[in-house]
Amino acid sequence: MPNPEPPAPVHAAPAVESANRVAGAPAGDQAVISKGLFVKGEISGTESLYIDGKVEGSISLAGNRVTVGRNGQVNASVTAREVVVMGKVRGNVTATDRVDIRAEGALSGDVSAARISIEDGAFFKGGIDIRKSDAKLAQPAGAPGLASVPPAPEAPKVPAQA
Repeated sequence: MPNPEPPAPVHAAPAVESANRVAGAPAGDQAVISKGLFVKGEISGTESLYIDGKVEGSISLAGNRVTVGRNGQVNASVTAREVVVMGKVRGNVTATDRVDIRAEGALSGDVSAARISIEDGAFFKGGIDIRKSDAKLAQPAGAPGLASVPPAPEAPKVPAQA
């Protein structure tokens, strides 16, 4: 009877990578705070962040994206290029590009961004400050939308009648 062929070696790296990836989290250079984790303090860095656990404190990831997953609960001020809310955020959010509150998301706090999107069914309580992006602010003087408005001319004075 011939010997059976030995099984091909199994590479564990892809399985581990897919097991560590949170459902709904896009692939790429992105850190993940998964469902079972709780972080208290200050988070800063140079890559994007997907939060499906709990975070308290402050998040500062300028130039990157912060995504709060469906299970994510954030009680922090958030500063990033882009913020996507699918879970719950309590705190002020500042984005240099956009804030996107999805239908299942909830945000309580003030938002400052160049663009904001709030889907039907989303919860939002707070103020919105729409800021022009840097590219739009660099227009030459006299460009439409940035021209100064001269004061209105005074009405002519009519002499009073006796």
